[in-house]
Amino acid sequence: MRTLFVWMAGCLTGLAFVPAAVASGWNMPVGVTDLSREIHSLHMTIFWICVIIGVIVFGVMFYSLFKFRRSRGAKAANFHENTTVEVLWTAVPLLILVGMAVPATATLKKMYDTSDAELDVMIIGQQWRWRYEYLGEDVAFNSSMSTPRAQIRGDEPRGEHYLLEVDNPLVLPINRKVRFLMTSDDVIHSWWVPDFAVKQDTIPGFVNENWVRINEPGIYRGQCAELCGMDHGFMPIVVHAMEEEEFDTWLAERREEAEQEAMGVDREWELEELMERGEAVYASICASCHQPEGQGAAPAFPALAGNQRLLDDLAWHLDTIVNGVSGTAMPAFRSTLNPVEIAAVTTWTRNAWGNDTGDAVQPADVVEKLANQ
Repeated sequence: MRTLFVWMAGCLTGLAFVPAAVASGWNMPVGVTDLSREIHSLHMTIFWICVIIGVIVFGVMFYSLFKFRRSRGAKAANFHENTTVEVLWTAVPLLILVGMAVPATATLKKMYDTSDAELDVMIIGQQWRWRYEYLGEDVAFNSSMSTPRAQIRGDEPRGEHYLLEVDNPLVLPINRKVRFLMTSDDVIHSWWVPDFAVKQDTIPGFVNENWVRINEPGIYRGQCAELCGMDHGFMPIVVHAMEEEEFDTWLAERREEAEQEAMGVDREWELEELMERGEAVYASICASCHQPEGQGAAPAFPALAGNQRLLDDLAWHLDTIVNGVSGTAMPAFRSTLNPVEIAAVTTWTRNAWGNDTGDAVQPADVVEKLANQ
C-alpha cells in the first residue's frame, strides 16, 4: 500500500506545474469578465475532480497489477456478486455528477440571461468579415482583416498580431451589460473571443443571443471558430473596450459621421472624391475575393480589371453590387454598404487598373435603384 501512496504523491506533485501550463496558453484564459472567471473556475474544479478520480482509479489498478501479479503466486478470487460494491460504484459516480451539475447549471443560466442589457449590438457574419450595428444608435460598420497580403504571401515579415488585426474593431464600454444579437448573411460563422468566454454561432435566418460585461479596458482578439469557407482563417475579431466616458464620446462621433454620410447622398460627388472613398471600400470589402489588383480568383471570383461586361454595362455592374448574383459567391451589398459606399466602390472598379471608363456613379443613383427594388 505504501507503494500506491508514493506513486499517487508523485502524480500530484507533477500536477503542481499546471499553473505554468495555464500561463503558457495551454489552458483556457481566465478572461476579463465575471462570467469568464466563473467559467474558468468551474472548468478547473471539474478538471481537478477528474484528475483525482484518474489518480485513484489508475493508482488502484496499477497497485493491484503489481501487488497481485502471478509471478508472486497470487490467485484470482472467485465470486459472483457483491451488492455493497455495486451500490458504491453506482452511488459515488452519481453523487459526483450531481455535484458537478449543480454549479454548471447555475453558470449556464447566467450565460443565457441577456435581460437588462444597456447596449444592443447586432453582429452579422459575412464571408469573410463581420458587420457591427449599434441598434438604436444609427451607427454601423464592417470589420475586415487588415493584415497585408504581402505578409500572408511571405513577402514581408509577419507582425505581432498576424491574421488577428482589423481595420475597424468593435468598440464596447466597460462595466455595462452589452447584448449581442447574432446572425449571418451567407453561411454559418462563429463569433469567438476567448477573454470574454463568448463563442456563438451566427446562422443565416436565425438570431442567436449572447452578452458580455467587460471589467477591464483593453484590446481583445478572437476569430471565427466555424469552418466558413476558403478564407475562413482570414476572419479575425478585435474588440476595443473603453472607459464609459470615452465610449460615449466615440459613439457620439460615429453618430455624427453617419449623419454627415447620410447628408452626402444629396450632393454631387467629384470623381476624385469617389475614387478615394471607393479605394478604401474595395480594400476592406472586395479585395479578399477579387484580389487587390482586381485580377480575381477564377472560377469563383471573376477578374474586374479588363472585365468587358463590367466596362460596357454600368446598369448590370451596379445591380450586381446591390443585389448580388444568385447561385454564386457574390453577395448582395444593399444592406451592408450605404449608398455613398456603393457609389464609390462602383466608381473605383470602373476606373482602376486601367479600366478608365470615366464614369462617376453618384449616391443618388444608388438611392434611386434601391427605391425601385
